[in-house]
Amino acid sequence: MKRRDFVKGLAAATATGAALGQQKPSQATTPVPATGTVDQGTMAVSPNAASSTPAQARMQQMAAFRSPNIPVTPPDVVASTDAHYFTAVRYATLVHLCEILMPGGDGYPTALQADTPQFLDFHVGGSPADRQTMYNDGLDRLNADAMKKFNIPFAKTDAKQADAIIRPFLKAWINDHPPREKHERFIALAHRDIRTVTMNSPAWATAAEASGERTPGVGLYWASVDPGGQKWVSHGAPKASAPLTKQAHS
Repeated sequence: MKRRDFVKGLAAATATGAALGQQKPSQATTPVPATGTVDQGTMAVSPNAASSTPAQARMQQMAAFRSPNIPVTPPDVVASTDAHYFTAVRYATLVHLCEILMPGGDGYPTALQADTPQFLDFHVGGSPADRQTMYNDGLDRLNADAMKKFNIPFAKTDAKQADAIIRPFLKAWINDHPPREKHERFIALAHRDIRTVTMNSPAWATAAEASGERTPGVGLYWASVDPGGQKWVSHGAPKASAPLTKQAHS
């Protein structure tokens, strides 16, 4: 809603309400023309008002009142929704990290198509301070390493450059025991979060249904792989893909 239209509508409603509350009984019983209505802006008085009690007349006036037509503006016309927790540089780094770690394939969406960065911005923004610190420090480290190695921000690295930055810290881990080293822990947990968010998105569910899976997500797992890793599917030979993930169907 545009602010100026809202203010004008509010003023009109307030003025009309005040008029209804302050009207004297004698005004409510004023004789009406033969047409049966009295035009009082947004109010109409029944021809029976003259024979009604003052209280009944006020009730009839209230029933006939119509709220002003205040135009409504769609929110997206006024402002766009942007990432609100991470800084611009950190968010750009997160977007590229999602793109590298969850590239999609075989009809399944990428992390970007699943809006994973947007959700993680919201999720981390509402997380405990230690998790926020882990993400902020981890994204800063990725960007610093990219500047040191290639003299460009992480968000501008190609797949080969990003792999060179990430792979030294990509360690295998089991269940609820991620690596202890600070940056290795960030890479491991961010990798898990990106996979989890993407695979629980509407876009992923739609792709799963289209592929014929009975229940989207069932029988699907993701795990980090050794250098030179490949993407594996249950039926057929392995196919070359992004070096950081593999996919398998049970």
